[in-house]
Amino acid sequence: MNDSLDLALMPEVQARAILGAARVHLSVLAPVGGWLGIGALRVLRATERDGEIDLVCGYESYDRCN
Repeated sequence: MNDSLDLALMPEVQARAILGAARVHLSVLAPVGGWLGIGALRVLRATERDGEIDLVCGYESYDRCN
């Protein structure tokens, strides 16, 4: 079963604290090219599958690296 968790837009550090000892797979979305993440890393999507939590996160904003 693939269950959605109510962690959207929560800072990633806070979400991991809530999840405790759960096994977490973390993915970070970023624009294509050279960009720096600015601000907090936030949860965009959180799902539970087979006892593991999948977190897809992104920064609040991005600055281009030139």
